[in-house]
Amino acid sequence: MSIDFSGKTVFIIGGSSGIGRELARGLARRGARVAIFARRRAMLDAALEDVKTTRQLHAFALNAADESETQEVLSRAVAELGVPDVLINAAGGAKPQEFEKVTGEDLAWTLNANLYSCWYPCRAIAPLMKRRGHGAIVNISSMAGLVGVYGYTDYTLAKAGIIGFSDALRSELKPHGVSVQVLCPPDTETPGFERENETKPAITAALSEGARLMTASDVAERCIAQIGAKPFLILSNRESRFIEFLRRIAPGLVRGQVDGAIAKALRPAK
Repeated sequence: MSIDFSGKTVFIIGGSSGIGRELARGLARRGARVAIFARRRAMLDAALEDVKTTRQLHAFALNAADESETQEVLSRAVAELGVPDVLINAAGGAKPQEFEKVTGEDLAWTLNANLYSCWYPCRAIAPLMKRRGHGAIVNISSMAGLVGVYGYTDYTLAKAGIIGFSDALRSELKPHGVSVQVLCPPDTETPGFERENETKPAITAALSEGARLMTASDVAERCIAQIGAKPFLILSNRESRFIEFLRRIAPGLVRGQVDGAIAKALRPAK
């Protein structure tokens, strides 16, 4: 059973666009008091204008990959709005390319955008939830955190790290009434996904041909329905659930299918 969000306070890191913005919209529509956090003020203002379902929407400029800034801004938000009932870490991004082209600077960017921007907000808010004795945290990973994807080595490193981190954090916080879950969306129609297509290797693009994109709204609705419920992994559609099932019971089969698809993509056109 998920949470009744009426009157609840929700912090969404990375809430100015994509899945994060749709989560803000859906939660505000359910009566939650929502605070969104993102780096660019213009994006925050656009989100405030777009999500007009309630006056209970607040925005804070934040680079969540900066530890001291995250602590300062979230402390200010807590002083204004109270300790959140739900923390959602939706910040992230990818610059797909083959492994040998990934520079140290690229790796640092990916870890900052995905892993550290999840770690630091949890570090600021989880102890407050723990002391209060209840709360829910949802960290957004990706299906690429469960199954490696050609051209996404650094991204997979970060997203798999989020799953492992969240599992360990779950074990520490559950005795104190705080749940931790991970949302693993498949390819989703967002501004970030459009930017990924600008650098995506040809083989990666070929592998994703014919795949059905989910809308950010659909992913958000499926997430909201399961916040605070039993599953640790929140999977957005039937295909994702099937892939995760196969990954657990027959990982070699999943890798074989991936390898076969890559081999087909590498064959010269006749």
